[in-house]
Amino acid sequence: MDAKEVAAPVAGGSWLISETEPRDVFTPEDFTEEHRLIGQTVRDFVEREIVPNLNRLEDKDWALSRKLLRKLGDLGFLGVNVPAAYGGAELDQVTSLIVAAELSLGGFSVSYGAHVGIGIGPIAYFGNEAQKKRYLPRMVRGELIGAYALTEPTAGSDAMSIRTRAVLSPDGKHYHLTGAKQFISNATFADVFNVFAKIDGEKHTCFIVERDTPGFSVGEEEHKMGIRSSSTASLYLENASVPAENVLGEIGQGHKIAFNILNVGRFKLAAGCVGAAKYVIREAVRYAKERHQFGKPIADFGVIKHKLAEMAIRTYVAESMVYRTGGLVEGTLQGLHGDPAESMRALEEYAVECAINKVYGSEALDYAVDENVQIFGGYGFIEEYPAARAYRDARINRLFEGTNEINRLLTTGMLLRRAQRGRIDLIPAALAVAREITEPGVSEPSDGPLAEEKRLVGMVKKAALFTAGVAVQKYLEQIEHEQEVMAAIADLIIEAFAMESGLLRTQRAVERDGAERAGMKVAMVRTYINDALPRIDATARTVLAAVEEGDTLRTELAGLRRFLRYTPINTVLLRRKIADAMIAQGRYTT
Repeated sequence: MDAKEVAAPVAGGSWLISETEPRDVFTPEDFTEEHRLIGQTVRDFVEREIVPNLNRLEDKDWALSRKLLRKLGDLGFLGVNVPAAYGGAELDQVTSLIVAAELSLGGFSVSYGAHVGIGIGPIAYFGNEAQKKRYLPRMVRGELIGAYALTEPTAGSDAMSIRTRAVLSPDGKHYHLTGAKQFISNATFADVFNVFAKIDGEKHTCFIVERDTPGFSVGEEEHKMGIRSSSTASLYLENASVPAENVLGEIGQGHKIAFNILNVGRFKLAAGCVGAAKYVIREAVRYAKERHQFGKPIADFGVIKHKLAEMAIRTYVAESMVYRTGGLVEGTLQGLHGDPAESMRALEEYAVECAINKVYGSEALDYAVDENVQIFGGYGFIEEYPAARAYRDARINRLFEGTNEINRLLTTGMLLRRAQRGRIDLIPAALAVAREITEPGVSEPSDGPLAEEKRLVGMVKKAALFTAGVAVQKYLEQIEHEQEVMAAIADLIIEAFAMESGLLRTQRAVERDGAERAGMKVAMVRTYINDALPRIDATARTVLAAVEEGDTLRTELAGLRRFLRYTPINTVLLRRKIADAMIAQGRYTT
C-alpha cells in the first residue's frame, strides 16, 4: 500500500470524539494486486502443506514444524516486516495482517506467530546492529527459530513481578540468569529465546539466550486443551551464563520491550481470528448443506441460517476493524517500513485500537467455533470432525497477548491517560455531550443509504462518552480501582468502534459499487447495529446504576434514552439473505 493511498495520521482513540469519513478508512476492498497475490500464495501454502499434515502436527512432529517454517522462510513470509538489510521483505503492515489471517488454521499458526512476532520482533525492533546482523537473517530464513519468555509461575498478566534474576559476573562479561519461565511457545524446538529477568532483582531487562547456553534447559511439553500442534513448555535457568552483549535494548527497560511486543501481538492476533473464523464458516456451510434431516439439508432451516449469518456478521465487523487499524498504522508510517523504530511508534499510537481488536476478534471467533459445533450437532463433539479441533484451538486467543479482561481495562485506562495528558480532547467532548441532554431537539438522520445507521453510530459514541464522563466525575483518579466499571466502559467503546468500522466500510462499498451490489454488506452492518443497541443500552445502564442512585440516576437514564432511541428492523429477513448468499457460494462472502 503506497503512502498516497492512506489518509493523513490521526491520533489513536480520536475517532471516539470526531466523525470519520468513509474515504479515510482502509478496507479489505482496498487491497492492492500485490496484497491479493500474497494472500492467495499463503492460502495455497495452507491447503498444500498444512491441511494434509494437521494430524502429524498435532502429534507433535516438531521436525515437520521446523520444515514448514523453513518453507515459509523461503517464500519470504518470516520476514514480512523485517528490513531488507537483514534479509526481510520490508513490506507494509497490512501485508503482515493478511499473512496472519491466511495462516490462522490450527496450532501451527501459533508456531509461526511466536517465531515471527515475539521471536523476531524484539530483536528487529530493539536489537543493536550487531544483534540484528547475527540473528535476523537466519531467523528470517527459518534456520533459527525464535521464542519469547516472559511469563512465570507467579507472573502472568503482571509482567513487572517476574522473579528471574540476572547477576553480572565479576569480569563484566556475562550475566548469570536464574529462574523459571512457563507456557513458552516454541520452547521444545526453538533456538533463540528473548528472556526477561531483573538485574540484581530490580532492573527489568531482556536478554537474547541461545538454546545451548550452559545452565539453560527446557521442560516437558504441556498437555494443552487446544493448539496441540504448537509447542508449549517451561524453561529453567540455573546460573545460565549469557554474554553481556546479549542484553536486548537498554538495561532496566525490559518492560518497554514486553509491552510494545504484546501490542504488536494484539495487532496481528485479531487478524488471525478473522482468518480462523472464515475457515470455520466454510466448514459450517459445507456441513449444513450436506447434512439432511426431515427430508432436506439443515441449511434450509431458519435457525441454522440465523447461526450462519451471525457468524458472518461478526466476522465482517471484526475484519473491518482490523484493516481499519492497519490503515491507521500505515497512515502514520507513510512508507517508512524499513525503520523498526517508526513502526513501533505507529503501533503504540494505536495501542487502544489493537486492544479493542484483540478482544472483539477473539470473542467473535469464539462465537463462530461454538455455533459451528452446534451446527455439526453430535458430530461436532467428535474429534474426527473439524469442529472439535477448531473449538479447542480458538479458546487460547482470549488469554494470549494479555487476557481479554486485562485488555478491557487497558482500553479504558489508556484513553483516560491520553485525555489527562492532552493527547485527545476526551474530557471536553464528554462535557459537551452531558450538556446536550438538557438541550431541546433530537438528532435526525440525513438522506441517503445507511443514514439512520450513521445517526445511531453517532448516538452510541455519545452514549459511551456520557457514561464514561459520569463515572470519571464520580471516581476521579480512583476510577482505575473500579474494574467492573472500567470493563463495562470498555465494552461501550469496543461496540462503538465495531459499529463504526463496519459502517464506514459499508458506506465506502455503497459509494463505489452502489447499494445493490453492496447489498450483503448493507444487510450485515444494519443487522449488527440494530442488535448492538440493546447490548449497549444494558451496559450503559449497569455503569450508571453503579455510579449514581435516586433522582440523579433517573435523570441520567433519561439522558441515555435520548441517545439510544431507535426503531427495530426486520433482522430475520436480513439474516436469511446473508445466509442464502453464503450457502449458494459455500463460504464466507460479502
